[in-house]
Amino acid sequence: MTSSERELIATLKGLVETCRDGENRYRDYAQYVKAEGLAELMHGYAQQRAQYAAELQSEMERRGGHSHSSGTMAGALQQGWTRVKSAFTGGDEKALIVECEHGEAAAQQQYEEALRQDLPADVRALIEGQCAGVREARGRIRVLQAAAQ
Repeated sequence: MTSSERELIATLKGLVETCRDGENRYRDYAQYVKAEGLAELMHGYAQQRAQYAAELQSEMERRGGHSHSSGTMAGALQQGWTRVKSAFTGGDEKALIVECEHGEAAAQQQYEEALRQDLPADVRALIEGQCAGVREARGRIRVLQAAAQ
Protein backbone atom coordinates (compact mmCIF):
# COMPACT_ATOMS: atom_id res chain seq x y z
CA MET A 1 0.00 0.00 0.00
CA THR A 2 1.42 3.37 -1.00
CA SER A 3 1.65 6.32 1.33
CA SER A 4 -1.06 8.14 -0.62
CA GLU A 5 -3.38 5.13 -0.17
CA ARG A 6 -2.63 5.08 3.56
CA GLU A 7 -3.35 8.82 3.76
CA LEU A 8 -6.64 8.33 1.92
CA ILE A 9 -7.65 5.51 4.26
CA ALA A 10 -6.70 7.64 7.28
CA THR A 11 -8.83 10.50 5.92
CA LEU A 12 -11.78 8.18 5.38
CA LYS A 13 -11.34 6.69 8.85
CA GLY A 14 -11.32 10.16 10.40
CA LEU A 15 -14.54 11.03 8.58
CA VAL A 16 -16.15 7.75 9.69
CA GLU A 17 -15.32 8.63 13.30
CA THR A 18 -16.68 12.15 12.84
CA CYS A 19 -19.92 10.73 11.44
CA ARG A 20 -20.20 8.21 14.29
CA ASP A 21 -19.69 11.07 16.78
CA GLY A 22 -22.46 13.03 15.06
CA GLU A 23 -24.76 10.03 14.97
CA ASN A 24 -24.21 9.34 18.68
CA ARG A 25 -24.55 13.03 19.57
CA TYR A 26 -27.85 13.46 17.76
CA ARG A 27 -29.31 10.22 19.15
CA ASP A 28 -28.25 11.24 22.64
CA TYR A 29 -29.54 14.81 22.39
CA ALA A 30 -32.88 13.68 20.96
CA GLN A 31 -33.61 12.12 24.36
CA TYR A 32 -33.49 15.51 26.08
CA VAL A 33 -35.44 17.77 23.74
CA LYS A 34 -39.13 18.37 24.12
CA ALA A 35 -39.90 20.94 21.42
CA GLU A 36 -42.21 19.61 18.74
CA GLY A 37 -40.25 18.37 15.76
CA LEU A 38 -36.80 18.86 17.30
CA ALA A 39 -36.39 15.26 18.46
CA GLU A 40 -37.46 14.06 15.00
CA LEU A 41 -34.95 16.41 13.38
CA MET A 42 -32.17 15.08 15.59
CA HIS A 43 -33.15 11.47 14.87
CA GLY A 44 -33.09 12.32 11.17
CA TYR A 45 -29.59 13.75 11.42
CA ALA A 46 -28.50 10.69 13.42
CA GLN A 47 -29.74 8.47 10.58
CA GLN A 48 -28.04 10.69 8.02
CA ARG A 49 -24.71 10.41 9.85
CA ALA A 50 -25.09 6.63 10.18
CA GLN A 51 -25.61 6.47 6.40
CA TYR A 52 -22.59 8.71 5.79
CA ALA A 53 -20.44 6.54 8.06
CA ALA A 54 -21.57 3.37 6.26
CA GLU A 55 -20.77 4.87 2.85
CA LEU A 56 -17.33 6.01 4.00
CA GLN A 57 -16.70 2.67 5.74
CA SER A 58 -17.55 0.83 2.53
CA GLU A 59 -15.22 3.04 0.51
CA MET A 60 -12.44 2.57 3.04
CA GLU A 61 -12.83 -1.22 3.01
CA ARG A 62 -12.93 -1.24 -0.79
CA ARG A 63 -9.51 0.40 -0.67
CA GLY A 64 -8.09 -2.08 1.85
CA GLY A 65 -8.70 -0.23 5.12
CA HIS A 66 -10.54 -1.51 8.16
CA SER A 67 -12.30 0.33 10.92
CA HIS A 68 -15.25 -0.48 13.09
CA SER A 69 -15.26 2.76 14.99
CA SER A 70 -18.11 3.80 17.20
CA GLY A 71 -16.77 7.35 17.41
CA THR A 72 -13.92 9.14 19.08
CA MET A 73 -13.01 9.59 22.71
CA ALA A 74 -13.64 13.33 22.36
CA GLY A 75 -17.12 12.61 21.07
CA ALA A 76 -17.83 10.27 23.99
CA LEU A 77 -16.60 12.88 26.46
CA GLN A 78 -18.79 15.55 24.88
CA GLN A 79 -21.84 13.29 25.11
CA GLY A 80 -21.05 12.47 28.74
CA TRP A 81 -20.74 16.15 29.56
CA THR A 82 -24.05 16.83 27.85
CA ARG A 83 -25.75 14.18 30.00
CA VAL A 84 -24.36 15.77 33.16
CA LYS A 85 -25.27 19.28 32.03
CA SER A 86 -28.76 18.18 31.03
CA ALA A 87 -29.32 16.61 34.42
CA PHE A 88 -28.58 19.95 36.08
CA THR A 89 -30.32 22.22 33.59
CA GLY A 90 -33.39 20.07 33.04
CA GLY A 91 -32.49 19.31 29.41
CA ASP A 92 -32.07 22.93 28.34
CA GLU A 93 -32.77 22.78 24.62
CA LYS A 94 -30.85 25.99 23.95
CA ALA A 95 -27.72 24.44 25.43
CA LEU A 96 -28.21 21.26 23.38
CA ILE A 97 -28.66 23.28 20.18
CA VAL A 98 -25.44 25.17 20.93
CA GLU A 99 -23.65 21.84 21.42
CA CYS A 100 -25.08 20.59 18.11
CA GLU A 101 -23.75 23.67 16.35
CA HIS A 102 -20.30 23.11 17.85
CA GLY A 103 -20.35 19.52 16.64
CA GLU A 104 -21.48 20.56 13.17
CA ALA A 105 -18.75 23.20 12.98
CA ALA A 106 -16.13 20.57 13.83
CA ALA A 107 -17.58 18.11 11.30
CA GLN A 108 -17.69 20.74 8.58
CA GLN A 109 -14.07 21.67 9.28
CA GLN A 110 -12.98 18.03 9.01
CA TYR A 111 -14.84 17.57 5.73
CA GLU A 112 -13.34 20.75 4.30
CA GLU A 113 -9.86 19.63 5.34
CA ALA A 114 -10.45 16.33 3.55
CA LEU A 115 -11.54 18.18 0.42
CA ARG A 116 -8.26 20.14 0.37
CA GLN A 117 -6.47 16.85 -0.29
CA ASP A 118 -5.75 15.29 -3.66
CA LEU A 119 -8.58 12.74 -3.76
CA PRO A 120 -9.69 10.24 -6.39
CA ALA A 121 -12.72 11.63 -8.26
CA ASP A 122 -15.18 9.08 -6.83
CA VAL A 123 -14.07 9.74 -3.25
CA ARG A 124 -14.15 13.51 -3.82
CA ALA A 125 -17.72 13.27 -5.10
CA LEU A 126 -18.77 11.22 -2.06
CA ILE A 127 -17.14 13.61 0.40
CA GLU A 128 -18.46 16.71 -1.39
CA GLY A 129 -22.01 15.36 -1.23
CA GLN A 130 -21.71 14.56 2.45
CA CYS A 131 -20.09 17.91 3.19
CA ALA A 132 -23.08 19.62 1.58
CA GLY A 133 -25.34 17.69 3.96
CA VAL A 134 -23.23 18.73 6.95
CA ARG A 135 -23.38 22.37 5.82
CA GLU A 136 -27.15 22.14 5.44
CA ALA A 137 -27.50 20.65 8.92
CA ARG A 138 -25.25 23.32 10.41
CA GLY A 139 -27.30 26.05 8.73
CA ARG A 140 -30.53 24.61 10.07
CA ILE A 141 -29.06 24.27 13.56
CA ARG A 142 -27.89 27.89 13.38
CA VAL A 143 -31.45 29.00 12.53
CA LEU A 144 -32.75 27.04 15.53
CA GLN A 145 -30.03 28.57 17.70
CA ALA A 146 -30.96 32.10 16.62
CA ALA A 147 -34.66 31.44 17.22
CA ALA A 148 -33.96 30.06 20.70
CA GLN A 149 -32.24 33.24 21.84
